[in-house]
Amino acid sequence: MALTLYVDTARWRAHHKHVQEQFPGLVPVCKGNGYGFGHDRLAEEATRLGSDVLAVGTTYEAARIKDFFGGDLLVLTPYRRGEEPVPLPDRVVRSVSSVDGVYGLVGARVVIEVMSSMKRHGISEQDLPQLHSAIENVRLEGFAIHLPLDRTDGSDAVEEVIGWMDRLRAARLPLHTMFVSHLKADELARLQQQFPQTRFRARIGTRLWLGDHEATEYRGAVLDVTKVTKGDRFGYRQQKAASDGFLVVVAGGTSHGVGLEAPKALHGVMPRAKGVARAGLATVNRNLSPFVWGGKQRWFAEPPHMQVSILFVPSDAPEPHVGDELVAHLRHTTTQFDRIVDR
Repeated sequence: MALTLYVDTARWRAHHKHVQEQFPGLVPVCKGNGYGFGHDRLAEEATRLGSDVLAVGTTYEAARIKDFFGGDLLVLTPYRRGEEPVPLPDRVVRSVSSVDGVYGLVGARVVIEVMSSMKRHGISEQDLPQLHSAIENVRLEGFAIHLPLDRTDGSDAVEEVIGWMDRLRAARLPLHTMFVSHLKADELARLQQQFPQTRFRARIGTRLWLGDHEATEYRGAVLDVTKVTKGDRFGYRQQKAASDGFLVVVAGGTSHGVGLEAPKALHGVMPRAKGVARAGLATVNRNLSPFVWGGKQRWFAEPPHMQVSILFVPSDAPEPHVGDELVAHLRHTTTQFDRIVDR
């Protein structure tokens, strides 16, 4: 009995091809938990797509993935002097976001990140004059810019990239390749048309692997069902059942990421109001689980355990049975499955 990720493989791969057609020369991203699929699986899919480069989050991920992917590996986390050395093959390309970082990677293959409106990390315009001598001792694979997802000020993502292209060109720095993130297909096409001598390569993760929500589904298997009546005590904390119903033990607990929700940015009055309501219910130990039964998301009977969750299903709902599977609305990037099933 397991928490299972079911994949409609044909549909999932058809989506990959569609994205690849929209973004010629795309660089698939495989970082963190592999967007819920795992590093080895996404490395296999990137190979299937014919990708020559796979982007990873850290040097530690590169060390693991190198045995599953034969092309170049682009490490997205910028190099910092003094970081722990990790043995890596020459086909690994390091990102750098400072002039000092470039000087620290003599002989290495590097991509230089420029500072975008994200204001996370990157070379500043004031740093550009110092880059000429710095890049003499590295193998420059190109520049990169990581853009924000939302542009609440109404600014244009393409114009931001153009601004950096003009600065780099004015500084007489080589512009054969520019890696970009979070651009739309038509925006990428506009840039390619305006700068035909530069190859623009979109680094894409979420849109590529998780863009078709109907292609994947998590399900947790029912391990046990116990009937309870109002007032019965149960669980680690011996709480009382609020009404008649069933305690349902389902595969999927904190070790899988169940109940461990990453913060979300809320936009609009209604989402904020729902967030306040959920927080209020949590103070009285009422927490909605991600598991669905009888057409409704069911409440946790108590906080999820390490490998299972206990849900309360009221008596007016269909009775679950051992072996049934409950659909689980889980965030791919925070979930670890027991098994993956292609169908």
